[in-house]
Amino acid sequence: MNREALSTAHNKLRSSIFNFRSGGLSAHIAQKNIITRYNVETRRHYSWRNQVMLFSSETAAKKPATGPLFDHHNNTFRSTTSQGKYGSTEVLNGELISDTIPSVPLTYDLLNEHSCQFVSEKSPVVILHGLFGNKLNNRSIGRELNELLARDVYLPDLRNHGGSPHIGRHDYISMALDVERFIQEVVMKAPGAKKPIIIGHSMGAKAAMSVVLRKPDLCSMLVSIDNAPVATPPLNAFPRYTKKLLQIINEPQIETVKQVDDALKDVEDSPVVRQFLITVLQRSKNKDTGKWGFTSKIPLGILNDAIVKGNVSNWEFNPWVHRYCGPALFIRGTKSHYVADEHLPDVANFFPNFEVRDIDAGHWVNSEKPKECVRDIVEFVERHEDELVSPSFRFQG
Repeated sequence: MNREALSTAHNKLRSSIFNFRSGGLSAHIAQKNIITRYNVETRRHYSWRNQVMLFSSETAAKKPATGPLFDHHNNTFRSTTSQGKYGSTEVLNGELISDTIPSVPLTYDLLNEHSCQFVSEKSPVVILHGLFGNKLNNRSIGRELNELLARDVYLPDLRNHGGSPHIGRHDYISMALDVERFIQEVVMKAPGAKKPIIIGHSMGAKAAMSVVLRKPDLCSMLVSIDNAPVATPPLNAFPRYTKKLLQIINEPQIETVKQVDDALKDVEDSPVVRQFLITVLQRSKNKDTGKWGFTSKIPLGILNDAIVKGNVSNWEFNPWVHRYCGPALFIRGTKSHYVADEHLPDVANFFPNFEVRDIDAGHWVNSEKPKECVRDIVEFVERHEDELVSPSFRFQG
C-alpha cells in the first residue's frame, strides 16, 4: 500500500469517527492505536495515530468497537469486541481479572547462597522463562543476581513446562494466575518477605506483565526481556519446531543427540536455538526394543494448539483499564523484532514509569548476553530501591 492510499484510508477513518461523534453516541474512552505499514520500495515505515472509540456500556453490546484487525488472532471468544493488532480494544472480558480460573502449583528452584541474612528490606526476585523453556534456562542470570543483589532468586517452571503440571488451558490469564498463587503461597511466606521483583523473558515476559497489570500491588518492579504488551501475528517458527520435535520422537532411527541436532537443522540454522530445543527432549532406552530414543518433557500437543491459535502471541489487556505505575524495565535485543520502536507507545500506555535498555543480541538475549542483562537489571533495581527509601520519591501514575 502506497502513501497516497494510506492517506485516503486515514481520512476515511477520521471521517467515520467524526460521524460517530456527530451521531450523538456516548464515547466511553478513546484509545490511541498506531497503524504502521512498510513500503518495500523505499524501505520506510509510515505511521499514523488514530482515535478508536469505545462505546459506553449501554451501546457496546449493540455495536462493538474495533481496532486495526488482525485475522484469526483472538481465539478466546469471550470478548464482545475485536482484537486489535497492537492491543485489544475490549474491556468487557471478565476473565482478565478473574481469580476463579483453575490454577496449578509451580515447581521451582530457590537460589539463596549469597542472600543477605541481615537486611530484610531486600525484595526477592522471581524469573519466568519463555516458551519451551524451564527453570534451568535462567540459572546463570539467577546466580549472578543472587550474588550481586544479595537476595533470594526464585526460578519457577510455568504450567506445561519443566516439572510443573500439564493442563489443557495455556494462555496469559491462566499463567498469571499460577504465578500470583506462587508469589502468595511461596514467595510471600518466607520470613520477612517483601513484594518481589518479577522478571520474564519472551512468553515469561508477557506472563509477568499480565501479573502486574492484574495485581498492581503484588510486585515492586517489573523487568521484561524482549517482549512488549502488544498482540502480534501467531509465531511462525514454533509450529515448525513442534512438528520437527514430534517427528524426532517418533523416528526410531534417531538415537543420539547429534542426530537430533542434524534433524533440527531442517527448521533452525542457529546452533544456540537448536541446543535450546534439544533441552525439551529426554533421551531414554526403550524397554521392549533395547534401543535408545527420545521423549518430550513437555506436552507438545497442548503447546502447539496454544501457538497456532494465537494464545502465545495474543494480548488482551487494555491500558485504559489495566495499568502498572511501578518501575518497569524493558530490555530488548537489537537484532530482535519483538520490541520494535513502534511498540514503545503501547509500552508507555501500560507502564508509564518504564525504561528501555538495548543489548546487541537476538531474541534470546538472556542466553546470548547474560552478563549485559544482569548488568542492566542490577543497575535498574539498585537505583530504584535507593529512590524507594528516599522520602521525596513517589510514583508518577
